[in-house]
Amino acid sequence: MQHAIFDDIVILLFLSVFAVALLRRVHLPAILGYLAIGAIAGEHALGVIPDLHSIEIVAEIGVIFLLFMIGLEFSIPHMLSMKGIVLGLGGAQVLLTTAIAGGIAWATGMSWQGAFVVGGAAALSSTAIAAKQLTEQLELHSRHGRIALGVLIFQDLAVVPFLVLIPIFGAGGSESMTVPLLLALAKGVAAFLLMFALGHWVLRPLFHAIAGARSVELFTLTILLVALSAAWITNLMGLSLALGAFLAGMMLGETEYRHQIEIEIRPFRDVLMGLFFITVGTQVYLDVLPEIWPWVLLTTFGLVVGKGVVVAATVRLGGYETGVALRSGAVLAQAGEFGFALLALAISNSLLDPRDSQVLLTAIVLSMALAPLIIRNNGWFAKRLCASYLGGREQQAHKLADATAEKQGHVIICGFGRIGQNLCGFLIEEGIDYVGLDVDPLLIREAHDAGEDVFYGDST
Repeated sequence: MQHAIFDDIVILLFLSVFAVALLRRVHLPAILGYLAIGAIAGEHALGVIPDLHSIEIVAEIGVIFLLFMIGLEFSIPHMLSMKGIVLGLGGAQVLLTTAIAGGIAWATGMSWQGAFVVGGAAALSSTAIAAKQLTEQLELHSRHGRIALGVLIFQDLAVVPFLVLIPIFGAGGSESMTVPLLLALAKGVAAFLLMFALGHWVLRPLFHAIAGARSVELFTLTILLVALSAAWITNLMGLSLALGAFLAGMMLGETEYRHQIEIEIRPFRDVLMGLFFITVGTQVYLDVLPEIWPWVLLTTFGLVVGKGVVVAATVRLGGYETGVALRSGAVLAQAGEFGFALLALAISNSLLDPRDSQVLLTAIVLSMALAPLIIRNNGWFAKRLCASYLGGREQQAHKLADATAEKQGHVIICGFGRIGQNLCGFLIEEGIDYVGLDVDPLLIREAHDAGEDVFYGDST
């Protein structure tokens, strides 16, 4: 029995290698394989892995590392510049989605407390899937990528009030809600200030000293310690583990060590994220699916389409172009891992009956399974639904992104005049792939006629 966890992990790794290799051959996201493994190998199907509780703890570390790495990409000045997205668009999206989804649930006969939980679960997207997919597609710093990340940050913060209110509703609403909500807000502010202080006065000097030791092993251990300690601190404060990791990464993102930190932690993140998605797949009860599948499909369709429309409308009303709004809606259309936490808490407080909860849980998993495909094709959806999208510079940028999507180790030639063309000749002789940028339409047309990969773009 003492080796049970080890046995389970070996089995899951074996299944993961097989599933991911198969999906890569057919050019599908690996996340789909992890979710399928969880659904098939879980205790409600084949029962290969009867108890995933211990593995869930390990898998949660994968989410911590993912948010830590995302934090490295966003410094404090960058985050302050996004406050309109985080508070404005994020707040509007959560409120609107909660109200609409909760209203629909209440109209079907659910209690208002249960409907509130359903609305909250629908409002929260999957940070793990959206951030991972945007990073792989090199879209994290695009306009729709930054909007999606800003909204996701607000959603992670919004989890706390939901977790505070659900037990109060379960107790019949006899407790005052004002004090717990103010306490949750104070905790969020305190967490940010604490991480800011630690980052400024502790983390930078710490990494200066560690780098001076010239030990790769010590450097990696320090990264793991910082990421997990930050998550542990916010968890003690009643906030999410992922939020602490994100804040710690954001503080280190201002240091000169950010790129090496990212390189060192990536292998841990990728492996553990796979285990996380497997645990998500176990939420599907295949033994009861034949009885509830029509409701699952209807709920999933309403969730993905309805939420995508709400997000797109919110972003459009926020002053962004229709195409950017549609892409943001596609990225955030799924439900997320925090929805499981809300539903589990609601069930334990007798706010949802088992059948409704299983329909919702399965719909959340299905929406997460569809998410990688939807996010991968977010540009396609925008072009099909908005005829005016991708005009001018955006069109050139999109063409450039398509042209370089499959390139590896290529050179970008900034300016395709005489010197650029000579450089192009040298690269061809050496067998090195390239892409050219220039602002002269005539030169670009001539280069295209000659079969060169040259696009309009101001490289300055």
